[in-house]
Amino acid sequence: MPDIAELFFAPLRYDFMQRALIVSILVGVMCPVIGAYVVARGRAFMGDALAHSVLPGMGVGLLATGTALIAAVPTGVAIALLMGFISRRTGSSEDTSIGIVFAGMFALGLVMLSSPFYINTFLELRNTQAPNIEDLLIGEILGVSEGEVYLSLGLAVLVIAGLYVFHRHLVYTTFDPVGAEVVGIKVRFIEYVLLALLALVIVISIQAAGIVLVMAMLITPAATGFLLARRFVGVMLVGALIGVLSAIVGMYLSFHANMPTGPIMALVATAIFGLTAAKGEWTKRSAD
Repeated sequence: MPDIAELFFAPLRYDFMQRALIVSILVGVMCPVIGAYVVARGRAFMGDALAHSVLPGMGVGLLATGTALIAAVPTGVAIALLMGFISRRTGSSEDTSIGIVFAGMFALGLVMLSSPFYINTFLELRNTQAPNIEDLLIGEILGVSEGEVYLSLGLAVLVIAGLYVFHRHLVYTTFDPVGAEVVGIKVRFIEYVLLALLALVIVISIQAAGIVLVMAMLITPAATGFLLARRFVGVMLVGALIGVLSAIVGMYLSFHANMPTGPIMALVATAIFGLTAAKGEWTKRSAD
């Protein structure tokens, strides 16, 4: 029978696992907290679109500095604001503007990263092999550098500060946008604030879950929180706890089973949601 303590402490002997643990916890907290607003507003597609749309920025960041986050941060914020601007400027539906930017930017990123010019330039400037698109799509948290950990911590503090300052306005505009506008809240400005904060959280999360799986960490723990908590703040706290649990368990399972971390984290979060939903359905039927 394996030693439980050894299973827990063995991965932490490695510096890269310590850095991965820190970023995993940040992802587990940040995604569900901002995801609660996203789920309440029915904006799940927005999160997925933003995750895919920052691919060109990640490519530029890797080429210029060797770190994807450096350029992905301003790119994510700019794209989030662009999506909102296009929707308001053209009068098209929000889903339409999101889909246009999502498809265009993701296609641009794929073309850029796979082009011979980019690959050769990367080889010349960075003296190493060009980034693997698969690593960007499914995450590479075990390769997080010390500088990226500090950058992620800084972004997390910025997001928490933003939510603290604008929480009441965000909740008001989420559940009663018309009433919020009547009492003088600048609904459009608050909308842009949410988009910018969402972009920052997605940039943090891409390291762990990857572009494709960011949606799972952003939406699934928050959705589970809505099943378990009655108050909105409770949803955020429960979602954060589930997110941290999913991230840590997923990281350890991926280490011991030698499997990709991002997908395992997403599966753990999905399993928790499934068990919660099944328990709720069983309890409901028992009460009937």
